[in-house]
Amino acid sequence: MDEIIKVAISSDFLSSFAALPRQVQKKVTEFISKFKTNSKSSGINIEKIKDGTDKNMCSVRIDNTYRGILVKQEESNVYLLLWVDHHDEAYAWAKRKKCSINKATGSVQIFDVQVTEEKTAVPGIFDNIKNEDLLSLGVPESLCEFTRSLKTTELFHENINVFPHDVVEPLSWIVEGIDISEVIEAYAENKPETVSVDLAEALKAPLNMQSFVVLEGEDELKRIMAAPLEKWRIFLHPTQRKIVYKNYSGPARVLGGAGTGKTVVAMHRAKYLASRINNNDKILFTTFTSNLASDIRENLKKICSVDEMRKIEVINLDAWVTQFLREQGYKYKIIYGDEIHGLIEKAVLISDNGLDLPVSFYEEEWLRVVTAQEAFSIEEYIKASRTGRGTRLDRKKRIQVWKVFDNFLKLMKQEQVRDINYAMYECQLILSSSVYNTSYRHILVDEGQDFSSSAYSMIRKIAGPEHENDIFIVGDAHQRIYRNTATLSKCGINIKGRSRKLKINYRTTDEIHRYAFAILKGIPFDDLDGEADSVNQCKSLTHGQAPIVKSLKDIGQEIKYITSEIDKLLKSDVSLSDICVIARTHRLLEIYTSEFTRAGIRCYEIRNGNTDNRTLDGLRLATMHRVKGLEFKYIFLASAIEDVIPLKSAINHTDSVTEQDTVNSEKCLLYVALTRAQKQAYVTGYGKMSEFV
Repeated sequence: MDEIIKVAISSDFLSSFAALPRQVQKKVTEFISKFKTNSKSSGINIEKIKDGTDKNMCSVRIDNTYRGILVKQEESNVYLLLWVDHHDEAYAWAKRKKCSINKATGSVQIFDVQVTEEKTAVPGIFDNIKNEDLLSLGVPESLCEFTRSLKTTELFHENINVFPHDVVEPLSWIVEGIDISEVIEAYAENKPETVSVDLAEALKAPLNMQSFVVLEGEDELKRIMAAPLEKWRIFLHPTQRKIVYKNYSGPARVLGGAGTGKTVVAMHRAKYLASRINNNDKILFTTFTSNLASDIRENLKKICSVDEMRKIEVINLDAWVTQFLREQGYKYKIIYGDEIHGLIEKAVLISDNGLDLPVSFYEEEWLRVVTAQEAFSIEEYIKASRTGRGTRLDRKKRIQVWKVFDNFLKLMKQEQVRDINYAMYECQLILSSSVYNTSYRHILVDEGQDFSSSAYSMIRKIAGPEHENDIFIVGDAHQRIYRNTATLSKCGINIKGRSRKLKINYRTTDEIHRYAFAILKGIPFDDLDGEADSVNQCKSLTHGQAPIVKSLKDIGQEIKYITSEIDKLLKSDVSLSDICVIARTHRLLEIYTSEFTRAGIRCYEIRNGNTDNRTLDGLRLATMHRVKGLEFKYIFLASAIEDVIPLKSAINHTDSVTEQDTVNSEKCLLYVALTRAQKQAYVTGYGKMSEFV
């Protein structure tokens, strides 16, 4: 009878695996497949680590040069694959490591065994923390003295890899000055009621699912090993996991700063819901732009089965509106930007209402007041709130202004066009009729801060009467770059008691995050439901260099500098596809693409409507808007100069309120661009640099 074993791989194993040459990776995958089938077959060669700190730590032979490191628990017949490397490096890694199940938290921990140096009179950063409190947070008993020996924040960050992954997070909060009682309370909910010493049982705990995955089949093994660095597909933080698998009695909202994994949570939520609904129901997964919809669709394919994907419709909301109206027999065209401006300008000329107000005022008033409150009659408009508008209007002036909007509505009907918000209003009228029944059981919204009131009111109608898990929204007002605002409760979406906030930044270093967040200082932000959300509660657990800001003589010198830095990165084994040059406009992007190509650098421009195909090599180039939702190890924010950031033509000077609003949007756009970087961000320019940087 064949031996029944369980094999799990750790997050660190995948990191070490990703650093191996491609041909060695193939051998490792073949080894794991063979090992799962028969761990005692010839050629496996399991050997104890001599002089190691953990008697259960073993090596396995991949080939003549490479070794894997694993731990076996005899009682449960579970093997944990922890590391893979060149022979000498693998043994050096294994000798200093220990693997055990923490008695306080139930976490399967891998950590360095440390010898604490002689104590000095200099106070340590954890001096005021009791041993029992450190233990309750999951710090191994053998590391308590070492933890207390750390004298500075810098020393803590330098030694962060000594600690088990699960305790880095709470210790980081303590270093940030959060009171120990608050930290203990926050992490108490992750503790299991009982702690199992059986590895097979321990691996089922959510706390361990953020670092280990049990391999169930050959297809899963191939899928995981094909993209070892896309860990978001496999591992979820316990906080994320609770949100993904929770049963909500109605709409739910999740907030979180850039890099906290909001989209990852939404995608895993979509997969989970798709696995539970019957074949007649559908899930609508929507976002603001077609680019993001394309990116999400491709990423969902990586985690969903064919059957699950068949139940999920991924489409940006404007495209859904167009599609829906066509199905209902409406043939008009939806217009944007310059076309709307031209039509309102025509309405102003026809109306001749005697008010000396620019066309931009009417565009803003239509968007911020009329469509936001569905005030599509003179009576409704006169009663509508104008809080936050910079130009005061008494009743008489409102009547005069309405003449323009009345003519604008007539012109849209005459010319068979609609602006998107009015089109959404007409969708609502159709959806409200008794003859229409929606087929969507669940709706998921990504980048929820970019949606207007019209959009959310329509989403409420699409979802039908409130029911379990009907609407799931993720967003962050700090990334609002399209100037749309909405209050969910006013749109019929009640999230009271069903809100969560993600606070751990998994993407950017603390230094990049702090720099980017400082750009937003003084701007008021909301929680998508009318309340303030201005406090920076996001914490990055990785550290590195602050963004490098470089001012050059001219654009030619800037391109030379970026080229030389790219060359340095390539020499340190960074892939071109992990580097992105970001510019504010398409015109600038064309210049950079041309110059880098001339310098012999293969370029891959991420255009609107296209996904970033990482199988294609090449330096990535994208506009600041297009890069939203993506991430790269290194980014270069180019032409960070006056009149480009903020873009002069993007600032609306209708009144002081509108002007500040557009400036704030440009700051948010810069924040979004900078937070795409995982390891390092460069900010380059020439002449007079942007006041933002």
